[in-house]
Amino acid sequence: MRCPYCGSDDTQVKDSRPSGDNTSIRRRRVCTDCGGRFTTFERIQLRELTVIKRSGRRVPFDRDKLVRSVQVALRKRQVEPDRVERMINGIVRQLESLGEGDVPSEQIGLLVMEGLKRLDDVAYVRFASVYRNFREAKDFETLLDELSGEAAGGPAIAPAKADG
Repeated sequence: MRCPYCGSDDTQVKDSRPSGDNTSIRRRRVCTDCGGRFTTFERIQLRELTVIKRSGRRVPFDRDKLVRSVQVALRKRQVEPDRVERMINGIVRQLESLGEGDVPSEQIGLLVMEGLKRLDDVAYVRFASVYRNFREAKDFETLLDELSGEAAGGPAIAPAKADG
């Protein structure tokens, strides 16, 4: 593993332990050249995933991009990091177990919305406003009405429509 401080390839593992949810291994490392210490994580990857964008463009799945988008939606919200990590791991496992290496971006967005709805309503609305490309206040009203109706046992929220 390359040292993030000096770039040396000569690093040693000092401590390994499972993460809190047992889906990855946390390793503490030290660089033998500069003495820098850092942490790495090792995760199981069942298959290589390719995301098919609405434009038809194909890009490799990036777990870190998924994490960043969820973190933006959850900014300044009091949600336990373990719950967020479990949600993200669950989404990745669902995508990897689909049997297909190609995943439409809309499917990822819907899985994130489902997960955020269970974690935090505000984060859910934030993510949905970007995912559905809200343009005016009535779009928020419609989403909040759907959310309120669902809480009362109403219909589920429909997937986003592509703009073209």
